[in-house]
Amino acid sequence: MRSFFITIDQGTTSTRAILYDDKIRKLDITQIELTQYYPKDGWVEHDLEEIWLSVTSCVSDLIKNNSLKSDEIVSIGITNQRETVAIWDNKTLKPLSRAIVWQDRRTSNYCQKMREDGIEEVIKEKTGLLLDPYFSASKMKWLKNNLDLKKNSNYLLGTIDTFLVSKLTEGKSFLTDITNASRTSIFNIQDCRYDEDLLKIFDLEDIQLPEVKENADFFGETELFGGKIKICGVAGDQQAALIGQTCFDLGSVKSTYGTGCFLMLNTGQDLVKSKNKLLTTIGYKLNNEITYALEGSIFVAGSSMQFLRDRFKFFEKAEDSEELALDADKNSNVFLVPAFTGLGAPHWVPDAKGAIFGLTLNSGIEELTLATLESVAFQTRELLEAMKADGGEISSIKVDGGMSNNSFFSQLLADTLKTEIYRPEDIETTALGATYLAAIGSGFAKKEDLKDFWKVDEKFLPKNDLDSKFKAWQKYLKKLIEQ
Repeated sequence: MRSFFITIDQGTTSTRAILYDDKIRKLDITQIELTQYYPKDGWVEHDLEEIWLSVTSCVSDLIKNNSLKSDEIVSIGITNQRETVAIWDNKTLKPLSRAIVWQDRRTSNYCQKMREDGIEEVIKEKTGLLLDPYFSASKMKWLKNNLDLKKNSNYLLGTIDTFLVSKLTEGKSFLTDITNASRTSIFNIQDCRYDEDLLKIFDLEDIQLPEVKENADFFGETELFGGKIKICGVAGDQQAALIGQTCFDLGSVKSTYGTGCFLMLNTGQDLVKSKNKLLTTIGYKLNNEITYALEGSIFVAGSSMQFLRDRFKFFEKAEDSEELALDADKNSNVFLVPAFTGLGAPHWVPDAKGAIFGLTLNSGIEELTLATLESVAFQTRELLEAMKADGGEISSIKVDGGMSNNSFFSQLLADTLKTEIYRPEDIETTALGATYLAAIGSGFAKKEDLKDFWKVDEKFLPKNDLDSKFKAWQKYLKKLIEQ
């Protein structure tokens, strides 16, 4: 009998379903872009019904296009946009509101007041996270306080993975995985449990909380696609990419360039507490063993290319940005700070706004495209320097995500970071990681088997010195922050 895996990759800008064979080779993919809602300044929302329909449509089309039978699918893996919060009815499973997306900044004032009250250190000590609107707890509190829930006491709050598992199992499973739980600000990453003090801080003591599972585990079965199919692997997108890049060794690093950029360092069983505003998080939990990670989060990376495409109409496809950047004046002094949804690590300025500096009459779309690509590389360098200051020893980085397809950008990274950059054959390592987990969780494979699947496509070595440009960009960044 044929054996396959299906992975659901529910991201910020799209939902995808990917088909893999029993050698974890990608065979087919279906994808649906999602609507981004911006109802107020700093607010970012998704329609949960649209997300759910995109998931069922992508999976159904994948099964139909490949003439699959349910008993040929070993298991389903799920990876998802982290920190985004959903609320739905426990009985009907109908959404009660749009989801509040991880980029949303509506709780900035609330978080600022908590910082002024001295609460951030408690949160940081227990969760490894900073007090910022980025994380789930303040979003959960906002939904609880601003929706009329008295008429519906049977509501459930959770991250996107929990919502999808609940819907796929038709309400039988109310579960999350440990990586998504670790990003909520109510989960103690040392004790590995929901923390009563944190629930009290965020006034979430009365909500129902999903059970926390390992990443490769049994999350239930779905019968929505012609028969019973197990769900055996779940991880937040960045941890899934860490696994997809087979960063299982202490000190291994990956950097994902999707909607945002997320640099993650495997610190093993050592829970490293950052002194440079990076995040301490759970990388994954397999076979009852936790691996921790140090993470730097940039809110805008690939979405800056989407911004140039959709708002400025610079190009029809994001990949066309490479040609524009190659045609730009390399001595251009145009700089972009893409703080469209605030600044993440290592600054954490939630109310910052994006800005362009150094425009002249000679500046064109080529120079603006180059400045945008450079801004992502410069932000990554800030993360890398913070990580090194925290004791990380980094000689090379594995990159993935849509932007890494751009060879000009990958070379720009090597030049800016002064570090070897490795791009794998399959840059969709987020989905790949969830598939690995589904294979482990179903008993189909073991962790030690996975390194054989990872193969390098291209290696980028530092060639050009961009120190002066990076320092100039930092001066503009400082001006923006100090405004």
